[in-house]
Amino acid sequence: MSTFKMLPLALGLAMTAPLAHATDLLSIARDALENNASLLGSRAGVNATQEGEATARSAFLPQINASAGVTRYDNHSSQYAQSGSTTSSAAAQKRYTATSSSISASQSLFDASSWYALKEAKRTTEQARLQLAGTEQTLLYNVANAYFTVLKARDVLDTYRAEEEAYARQLDQVRQQFKVGVVAATDVREAEASFDSAQAQRIAQESTLQVAFEALEQLTGKQYASLDALDDAMPIEAPVPARRDAWVDMATTGNLAVQAARAGIDVARESVKEARAGHLPTLSASASYTYGDSNRDAYHGYDEGGSVGLTASLPIYSGGATSASVRKATYTLEQTQFNAEESLREAIQSVNSYFAQSSNDVHTIRARQRAIVSSRASLEATRNGYEAGTRTILDVLNAQETYYSAVASYAEARYDYVLHVLALRQYAGILDVNALSAINQWLRADRAVHIDGVDTRVVGSATGARS
Repeated sequence: MSTFKMLPLALGLAMTAPLAHATDLLSIARDALENNASLLGSRAGVNATQEGEATARSAFLPQINASAGVTRYDNHSSQYAQSGSTTSSAAAQKRYTATSSSISASQSLFDASSWYALKEAKRTTEQARLQLAGTEQTLLYNVANAYFTVLKARDVLDTYRAEEEAYARQLDQVRQQFKVGVVAATDVREAEASFDSAQAQRIAQESTLQVAFEALEQLTGKQYASLDALDDAMPIEAPVPARRDAWVDMATTGNLAVQAARAGIDVARESVKEARAGHLPTLSASASYTYGDSNRDAYHGYDEGGSVGLTASLPIYSGGATSASVRKATYTLEQTQFNAEESLREAIQSVNSYFAQSSNDVHTIRARQRAIVSSRASLEATRNGYEAGTRTILDVLNAQETYYSAVASYAEARYDYVLHVLALRQYAGILDVNALSAINQWLRADRAVHIDGVDTRVVGSATGARS
């Protein structure tokens, strides 16, 4: 009996359980790999490029054609003869059917252009696959960037809300003091100005958070109610390996944009060879068989024949088109070589930049932590001085702004560190799902960021009528 009573409750918990858990980075990355429209388009493009191999390979296979036809003839003729006053005529009608059929086959025996065209098609497919891998890697980074942009926006929003509430309390306190004549109206106006500024800052940040959520959803085509938050205990460490040269070496050999650009050089080289092969002779074999019959007049006859042959062709002069094609392909090769060099330089520069930023982030985060401690102590001292009459309300407001600015800067520095490390791995060519999984373990569902947490509530009683 108790089993049946528990069943509706169990079903209810099962139906609502997914809403109780936030979505982590790894899950969203997998959603993006499955649903991102740009990536799906790139995959279709690779499939289309790969079919170019089959097209090029067909030039080496026999080309066979068959045809058949049937013709129905229906002829009418008449003749007239005049002899004096006598006219005579004669008429004839002929109907007959003729049929014909043929089959022909040809086989290329030597065609250097087709051979190099096939090699070019294979190289093009290799390049397309590398470009696809680069697109997938870029998507992983973009997902992480969008994910942590949401978390950063929420942390900053929490800071702004706390700051707004602090200004609201400060404004209430100053108003009470003004009513009893302890402070001047100037203090009230300064407190009101700080509160209004904090409120506007908070409202703008709420919009930033919502936009950040929507940017993440655009990458996956799915909506998310919440995201797992980053654990405060996540270690902040310098990149490993700790040598800049090691990262440069990885970028030189592993950066996918560089690899794709180098594959483009291989494609261009085969294109040059294909163009030069236009000066070479070609040789092909052919065979054909034909058959036709008809039942014209009282006779029934047929025609039958076959042929086998070799055809050699030597291009002598094509108006300069072949030479122009060679020059064009050579210039294209030169262009791809420069493009590959530019890709390499960009990869090296980016690796150097993100390595430096990631290394500096470690020290920056520690400095931001110390800034929070020192600014909090300064704020407390300033408040005590204000209560004692040795500091002004403006001093308190400035100290308060400094403290919350330090808190927001610390939050931003942590997320910047994560993104700089991921960007470093991307330009080194080693960013993959496993790298995201290593960060994913430091995400906590119990501190999830909810999109419905955005609100425009009025904080405190500081929004009352101006004094």
